[in-house]
Amino acid sequence: MRLDLIGHTYRYEMENICRLFLPQEPVRVNEAAEGVHAVTVLRRGDSDTALVAELTLEDWHETAQARVDNALPNYDKECERRLAVLLYTLFVKLFGFSLRWGAVTGVRPVKLLRRMIAQRGEEAAVRWFEQDLLVSRQKTALCLDTLREENKLLALSRPDSFSLYLSVPFCPTRCDYCSFVSHTVERAARLIPDYVDCLCREIRLTGEIASRLGLRLETVYMGGGTPTTLSAGQLGRVLETVSHAFDCSHLREYTVEAGRPDTIAEDKLRALRAAGVTRVSINPQTLRDSVLETIGRRHTAAQFFDAFALARRCGLDNINVDLIAGLPGDDYEGFCRSLEGVLALSPESLTVHALAMKRASNLVIHRRAEYDGGREAVRMVDASGLRLREEGYRPYYLYRQSRAVGNMENVGWAKPGSEGLYNVYIMDETHTILACGAGAVTKLKQPAGEYIERIFNFKFPYEYNRRFEELTQRKRGIEEFYHRFAGELSAAQGAGGRQAGR
Repeated sequence: MRLDLIGHTYRYEMENICRLFLPQEPVRVNEAAEGVHAVTVLRRGDSDTALVAELTLEDWHETAQARVDNALPNYDKECERRLAVLLYTLFVKLFGFSLRWGAVTGVRPVKLLRRMIAQRGEEAAVRWFEQDLLVSRQKTALCLDTLREENKLLALSRPDSFSLYLSVPFCPTRCDYCSFVSHTVERAARLIPDYVDCLCREIRLTGEIASRLGLRLETVYMGGGTPTTLSAGQLGRVLETVSHAFDCSHLREYTVEAGRPDTIAEDKLRALRAAGVTRVSINPQTLRDSVLETIGRRHTAAQFFDAFALARRCGLDNINVDLIAGLPGDDYEGFCRSLEGVLALSPESLTVHALAMKRASNLVIHRRAEYDGGREAVRMVDASGLRLREEGYRPYYLYRQSRAVGNMENVGWAKPGSEGLYNVYIMDETHTILACGAGAVTKLKQPAGEYIERIFNFKFPYEYNRRFEELTQRKRGIEEFYHRFAGELSAAQGAGGRQAGR
């Protein structure tokens, strides 16, 4: 499709609106292209600004217009929002259906709602969500419920708090829906010993930096990839390095993704327990063997049940399970059976993801014309929310991905007291995340503000191994960042010490 921008620079938001309705269509900005043609125009006058959106497909053509007062204190943001809404309403007319999240395109709708509540109060913020962003009442209520659960967890964090992320970007096989930078063990096994060496070195370096700055470690999360592709000895070595490199006396949560049931063994689970891991995630995605085969996962539902039971026998009493709504080959009834199968195990938390049709995934690259699971996915997500509430689970974190089927969301549901803290902190951008490993991104949060800086590690394991010395130079940016906010950090640490002494 073609998208023309005239008189404004709101490219990112306008493209995102187009992708809500045409998720797999390339959007050509100010270039000739076939298919849908969108035009967005901003013309600023002396006292107000005219906004115009036009949408054309063959002989179908519609126009929508609005005006914005030039004196508005948030003039630029309001122009962008209203132009996005105009374009959204035209797409609704063209295709004949609306979307539950309306014109919201961001990853963090809960954070957006929290900001608006702080500015306007809850009632006005809810009204703004529903009337100005066209979010459905159902999704607004879900957002508000999640926000209330999140607020309890956010209160645990301090300005000098941080979380630690460890990346293990290896998997047994590549799932068809995956777009992460991860490598199959079959192809990358030779890289793993050196990778573990480098990861341990980076952990020690990062621990030294955190100690010098006096930062307070709240949560550790080992993800990937599938960390349990490592051997028990390699896992134990990495986790032991963490315990020696960091002050873990304030640690509230220690999570490891044991995501693929076919990577789970008793010696690995024992190694996790011995290292103090408090939470694991075992993720079948579906309990239908035919769907597992279709998406490229080399395990069965039976292996998931065995792995779950083994984790319980090894003393792991906080287990999360992931399911995906909208997988190719699945249907509403099959998804509901998977949900009931998982609920029968009574996991402490359950995360329901809407399948994201990422451009870099095999699902899109090789089979994009075969599959459209949007309507089924909406039914699946709706059903999961109802059943999980009936079983006593509450929504505690929520995020959205581009190109999700049905434009639906991902929601973490938990029994009270079993929420995944790291999930909330990373989504809310509550505090600094220090990240180690290939593809990991350190996110540095201003202690007493909202400013964030990022430090990127090399993406690929072979590059991470080969260029490790360069990476250590990048890590200097952590101390440089905090030195710029030394006063805020000292104030936070002083306040924390006074509270601890009471």
